[in-house]
Amino acid sequence: MMNSTFYPSYFLLVGIPGLQHEHIWISIPFCIIYILALVGNLLMMAVIFLSPKLHQPMFIFLSMLALNDSLLCTSFAPKILSIFWFNDRAISFNGCLLQMFFIHSFTSIESGFLVSMAYDRYVAIYQPLRYGSIITSSVISRLVFALLVRAVVMVGPCLIMIKKFPAFKTSVIAHSYCEHMAVVKLAAADIRVNSIYGLFVAFTILGFDLSFIFLSYVMIFNAVFRLPSKDARLKAFHTCTPHVCVFLSFYSMAIFSFLSHRYGKKIPPYIHNIFSDIYLLVPPMLNPLVYGLKSSLIREEICKITWKRQVLVTS
Repeated sequence: MMNSTFYPSYFLLVGIPGLQHEHIWISIPFCIIYILALVGNLLMMAVIFLSPKLHQPMFIFLSMLALNDSLLCTSFAPKILSIFWFNDRAISFNGCLLQMFFIHSFTSIESGFLVSMAYDRYVAIYQPLRYGSIITSSVISRLVFALLVRAVVMVGPCLIMIKKFPAFKTSVIAHSYCEHMAVVKLAAADIRVNSIYGLFVAFTILGFDLSFIFLSYVMIFNAVFRLPSKDARLKAFHTCTPHVCVFLSFYSMAIFSFLSHRYGKKIPPYIHNIFSDIYLLVPPMLNPLVYGLKSSLIREEICKITWKRQVLVTS
């Protein structure tokens, strides 16, 4: 196949190149992280849905982030585990494009929700008296619709351009899921437009979202420093610091993943693939812990629901 071109009906995913003999061992932490992410996010959605006290804008954003994280994990983790456990490497051409669309769309939506939550915290701290009139249900609905449209409009053309390739050099993807540039590099055609557009999408979304988050937290910390009470300042810092850590981990790994595909020729493939998988798996696992369990209201509601279940069982 190396000296000929063809149009594949399916692709073969390698998994972790160079570590195929360790796939069974690698699958253990991957499976644990996926289960924790899925259970944590489903639990948070259930608690917010069942507790009228949590039907507030901040917790509505949390429930939507949890839903997005659950879908993001499920769009690729089961396929990775099937590669690790059963060597099930084949994925149809259209199935690969569909997985690519979901992964990049959910990642874009995830970034958008982080921006929305940063804005929510900014309004709550900087303009607390106007919070209820600014963050309304209609505003939340418009934000969600805008994030969905942005994801489809930005990611959709990537799939259309790939479908227009006349032929491919190979059907083997040296990755554990269908990542945009990993598929584009297989094309027997000029891929400069695809590469430039991929960078444009990445830096348009990440650049705007990071700038907005940075500006929001600059203003948040500026408002925190003005608080007269030391306890109030410490409480505000305690609330914001974990959020900042999540932002930094998510965006730093995202930028590494985007750039290493294009310019990281000296980076071993297995390191790039592991980081790409961690970038999609770890934040969904951490978000319920950072945003959910650190909230006293959510902890109280979990205890109430658990206590009610125990009472019903014992009675």
